[in-house]
Amino acid sequence: MAITFYKYHGAGNDFIIIDDRNGGFSNLAKETEKVIYHLCRRHYGIGANGLMLMQNQKGFDFYMKYFNSDGREGSMCGNGGRCMVAFAENLGVIKEKTIFNAIDGAHQAVIQHKGIDNWEISLKMKDVETIKEQGGEYVLNTGSPHMVIFSEDIANKDIYEEGVAIRYSPQFAKKGINVNFAEVLDKSTIRMRTYERGVEHETLACGTGATAVAIAAWAAGFRNPENSYKIMAPGGELQVSFAQSSDLRNGFRNVWLQGPVQKVFEGTIEI
Repeated sequence: MAITFYKYHGAGNDFIIIDDRNGGFSNLAKETEKVIYHLCRRHYGIGANGLMLMQNQKGFDFYMKYFNSDGREGSMCGNGGRCMVAFAENLGVIKEKTIFNAIDGAHQAVIQHKGIDNWEISLKMKDVETIKEQGGEYVLNTGSPHMVIFSEDIANKDIYEEGVAIRYSPQFAKKGINVNFAEVLDKSTIRMRTYERGVEHETLACGTGATAVAIAAWAAGFRNPENSYKIMAPGGELQVSFAQSSDLRNGFRNVWLQGPVQKVFEGTIEI
């Protein structure tokens, strides 16, 4: 069975995307997990942090179904969502704006700029109702569960060793958690590195992680009047903004993630 695939990345966070509106890929049934693991495996398959299917859903421009590189269906992926919007525009499914559905609910997105196989895309993320702080570590859900740890000199941290220890600790081993290490450069600029569950290693960027870092920075007292943060990941820069009152009682609303998307290549592969 030959499958047409597309490779995109958002700030180095790379994904295989398949147009599954006819249901062809989904018909792999029980073999899906094994096939996705093979396709995402670097050096042996196409290689990616995850795989996404574009599917039809009534009332929306499309449904985004996301799988981690281990082959299992994952929670929301922010950079993946932005890449899916670029993919949909490239196929002519949408124009400058869209409303699509994902595992965590409906999302709006706006294409801010389009070049030759590159885009700047803003994606509205889910509201964040609560954030828990314990010993300087912040835990919150931005569509996926995240821990944020503020630190210094994160360029020299062993992200894998420290991240895997937390992700597989007794508290998080069953469901897993993404672990973000953040270094505050000033009140609106933060450097970050992320260990991602499902990939089980560091990734070059993480959209829900960048969102978590920005919100955790606000909660930790690193605030600016615009509630807007430049997040510097190893693979590129992302921008996160949100609405917030003077306390945490109303949660975080109108959360937007913005950044670059690049189409890398397309091809066919035999399954």
